[in-house]
Parts: sequence; structure tokens; C-alpha cells
Amino acid sequence: MSQVKAVNVEIQVVLGRASLPMQQLLRMGRGAVIPLDATVNEEVWILANNHPVARGEIQINDEKISIAVTREANVYDFIAGGGGT
Repeated sequence: MSQVKAVNVEIQVVLGRASLPMQQLLRMGRGAVIPLDATVNEEVWILANNHPVARGEIQINDEKISIAVTREANVYDFIAGGGGT
């Protein structure tokens, strides 16, 4: 069990998604804004090694951003690109 505890896992947080034509993406420069499909208070996806494992809420304390885990992820909702419940 001690070997398992020593394994590093890459954690990512997905705020939202967007679908753009490649032509539009190639025209974007510094300062370009990409609108996402998420709303302000929507839960974010938490991924471990690119696999959805949980949902969470963004928290801002002083100048630090963190994520509070709120529930287990529904893998099928993530694959479908939806927020799910």
C-alpha cells in the first residue's frame, strides 16, 4: 500500500468547453476571449490523469484559487459534454 501512496496523479480542473471553427481559432491572438458553455456558479470538472473523478466549486481566498470537491463525477455527463446532476 505504501507504493500506491507514492504514485503521483495529475489533477486538472475544467471550467467549461467551447467548440470553434479552426479558422476562428487560428485568427485569435493575445487577449482573445473564448466563450465557454459554463455559467458563473456551475460546478467544475475535476480530472485525475484525464479521467473525470469529481465535481467541485471554485473558491477564492486572498489571491489563491482552490476547488472544493462537492460530489463524485458522472463520467457519462462528462463524455456527453453536459453539466449533468
